[in-house]
Amino acid sequence: MTKMKIGCHLSVSKGYLHMGEEALSIDANTFQFFTRNPRGSQAKALNIPDMEALNVLMAENSFAPILVHAPYTLNPCSADERTREFALMVMKDDMTVLEHVPGNYYNFHPGSHVGQGSEAGITLIASLLNQTLYSDMKTLILLETMSGKGSEVGRSFEELQEIIKRVELEQKIGVCLDSCHVYSAGYDIVNDLDGVLMHFDQVIGLERLKAIHLNDSMTPFASNKDRHEKIGAGTIGLDAIVRFINHPALKDLPFYLETPNEVAGYAEEIRILRSAWQS
Repeated sequence: MTKMKIGCHLSVSKGYLHMGEEALSIDANTFQFFTRNPRGSQAKALNIPDMEALNVLMAENSFAPILVHAPYTLNPCSADERTREFALMVMKDDMTVLEHVPGNYYNFHPGSHVGQGSEAGITLIASLLNQTLYSDMKTLILLETMSGKGSEVGRSFEELQEIIKRVELEQKIGVCLDSCHVYSAGYDIVNDLDGVLMHFDQVIGLERLKAIHLNDSMTPFASNKDRHEKIGAGTIGLDAIVRFINHPALKDLPFYLETPNEVAGYAEEIRILRSAWQS
């Protein structure tokens, strides 16, 4: 029997195997984590036996790909050269670490152009990816859809496609769609989900959609704000989220909760969503 692929954000502080065990304890079959401080640069020390133990556990329990999130401090299209160099260093270092957990996804916010304009931002992001990607890497890098606050790049499907077009190894690039972000960016997944996904397919191609950040929104439609809410407690609402997770184009993708919860809260959300998902 097919099972919904769903997980939540967990902490790597106690190790890789611990995250897998914690996911299983709340009926998750995947998870997301930061390799390093999400608002800093310090990474967890490499522990290859721990990572290999996680690989065994995931294979034994039919896990979906785990999703690794780049730190929020990563801005590859900054106007500051040192900030761009830091982004390149972090991503290259993360790619080296993640070779020990093959088949994973690595998600990152494309960045903010800070007044340079989206065209300059897109060029800089593609440059970072062209310096990072290599043909036999075991990680697929995902561009995240953004809410459009400030000077964010990636607020539209067209901007994401422009980045992808400029990447030499574009087969190593996919997209992570964040339900809160796209709703806040003006894509009406509540009243016109079919239309939104048709537009995504026309611009980017649904074959590039690899993962979903599943979140409700604290703010109204088209507010351009990044404020996640618990499932069913926001302006998207549970009914729309249930339609979302059961849409034929989405239902078999892995869903990663980023709601404002502790592990017990995630467990309850996973229970609700599993009961609503139609195999």
